[in-house]
Amino acid sequence: MPGAGVERLSIVVPVLNEAGILAQSLLALAPLRGRGHEVIVVDGGSRDGTPAIAAPLADRVLAAPRGRARQMNAGAAAATGDVLLFLHADTELPRAADEAILNAAKTRSWGRFDVAIDGASPLLPVVAFFMNQRSRLTGVATGDQAIFVRRAGFTGFPEIALMEDVAFCKAMKRRSPPACLRSRVRTSGRRWERRGVLRTVFLMWRLRLAYFLGAAPEELARRYAEGR
Repeated sequence: MPGAGVERLSIVVPVLNEAGILAQSLLALAPLRGRGHEVIVVDGGSRDGTPAIAAPLADRVLAAPRGRARQMNAGAAAATGDVLLFLHADTELPRAADEAILNAAKTRSWGRFDVAIDGASPLLPVVAFFMNQRSRLTGVATGDQAIFVRRAGFTGFPEIALMEDVAFCKAMKRRSPPACLRSRVRTSGRRWERRGVLRTVFLMWRLRLAYFLGAAPEELARRYAEGR
């Protein structure tokens, strides 16, 4: 456990039917648990045994209504650490991520990592490059970039059907700019490769533009599910 005065992370992992990858993802967090940080898995109604896989590999496994924002808020409400880290099940942290986050949190109330995207397509590194550059220019991160925030200043993700990460970042920017850590998390390219990399990029651009123009998140979520 950390010594007196040493801050702790609460790593919140929202999941839904992730039995195929979850054990490996949580095993990768074992060194952080060994250093006294906590891992909270929040299940949104999996039907593939995801909670049972998570149980021996996390400090807590919670159930919450389906929806990434609701699940992350439920995990944050149960957390005991000083800094909350929201991590997708298919995203891997860099070495010494805890040290990087806690150092950044000394001067910034929130932040995110740069990202690398794993997969077969040669376009994925290009996608990651532009994601990182856009995030630095705008101060807006995606959930793939492992957003972190001081628990004392966390007011919750807006519980909307899509774009909760964008809405959260816009609200946090009004308080302070984010810490943009150059060390990279590695996330799976499965979402891009399943639909086609360019098709997915153009889809997300259209949905983001529609969101900024005032489209309802529920409509955007339907369009995302339909791939248009």
